[in-house]
Amino acid sequence: MNKPILVFQAPIATRSGYGDHSRDILKSLFELDKYDVKIVPTRWGNTPQDQIDPQTEFGQKILQNIVTEMKQKPDIFIQVSVANEFKNVGNYNIGITAGVETTLAPQEFIQGSNLMDLIITPSEFTKNVLIRTSYTQMDKNTNQKVGELRVQKPVEVLFEGVNTKVFNSSIEGDDILKSVDTDFNFLYVGHWLAGDLGHDRKDVGMMIKTFCTVFKSLPKKQQPGLILKTSSAGFSVIDRENLTQTIKDITKEFGDKCPPIHLVFGDLSELELNSLYHSKKVNAMVMFTKGEGYGRPLAEFATTGKPIIVSNWSGHKDFLPEENTVYLEGELKEVHQSAQNKFLLKESKWFYVDYSKAASKIFDVYKNYKKYLKQSEGLKTNINKNFTLNKMTSKLGEILNKYVKIQPQPKHVELKLPTIKKL
Repeated sequence: MNKPILVFQAPIATRSGYGDHSRDILKSLFELDKYDVKIVPTRWGNTPQDQIDPQTEFGQKILQNIVTEMKQKPDIFIQVSVANEFKNVGNYNIGITAGVETTLAPQEFIQGSNLMDLIITPSEFTKNVLIRTSYTQMDKNTNQKVGELRVQKPVEVLFEGVNTKVFNSSIEGDDILKSVDTDFNFLYVGHWLAGDLGHDRKDVGMMIKTFCTVFKSLPKKQQPGLILKTSSAGFSVIDRENLTQTIKDITKEFGDKCPPIHLVFGDLSELELNSLYHSKKVNAMVMFTKGEGYGRPLAEFATTGKPIIVSNWSGHKDFLPEENTVYLEGELKEVHQSAQNKFLLKESKWFYVDYSKAASKIFDVYKNYKKYLKQSEGLKTNINKNFTLNKMTSKLGEILNKYVKIQPQPKHVELKLPTIKKL
């Protein structure tokens, strides 16, 4: 029997969170081996498209299955993108999206979702935002309510599984932190996004300021360091210089009392990230995020079993148990004008950390590190048990079996007539 034709449209080659997730989904589809997978690569903003290695078996398989046109309607069409870009192409259509990081999805996301037969999100948080968002529809002529716009299609959660063959302590790599001279260091991994100080989604600037405030009074030799693995819009020299200047502007009020801050700029491979996470110079991860669709770096870092200090809201709560995580208190507030865009709406809210309470938590982790290290052991256990790439593959198979009912077509068999001989 012929396998059902599955067209997978996604930013598989891009250096981005959506790119990483797309490649993981594709690995899972290949592993399931139930579909004739055809690939349509897409771009993701201005991110580089250099993540397909033709020297690997996976890279070769991708290149072999890329198509530029389809001669027939696919049985299944899977698209990884923001929901407003979803298109109805196949006999059965699945949209995979990280959704939004706030309390409200744009109307375009709801409209795009309703073009699908099934929507898949990475967390319960993003699922709930999608299904709870609604807009009143008004008649333009009468100004009377004529209906309500909300998601009408089923929504399933498929977590982003961690590849534990890569992210584990047994793999040794080059120590990219060999020049770091502080013995105890907090680590932040993530982009530095648009928004005034205190209002960017990851809240990197106020995290830096809070860190300086906490440790400015300690003698230099006792001060921990803050390692920032971050970038802005790109990976250029200008971007690096702009970030460096921004950090200097934030820390200048502390003068020489500010603890050491180390900037790791540029792209890192998965193996290099693993080396960074497991480095003996990294003691804990800290993130003041206002909202995560999932929080991939947090899941990867959890494989270390080291403490994670993070906002008590959004997608990462699926895989970071309360009892093993240092959660930061705060409150929901409207998205600031400086961070608003067509997806981050004025009417939506996200999480603002209470900086004073966060300062106390960070200091306590530093002073009572052994206690928190013991508490965090369960993070590694939880990831390895419930949130691996293999577990994700199995879950994806369950979802497809549940929703997609396509009968494979019989193979075309050439009829061979018997040879006629004259007797």
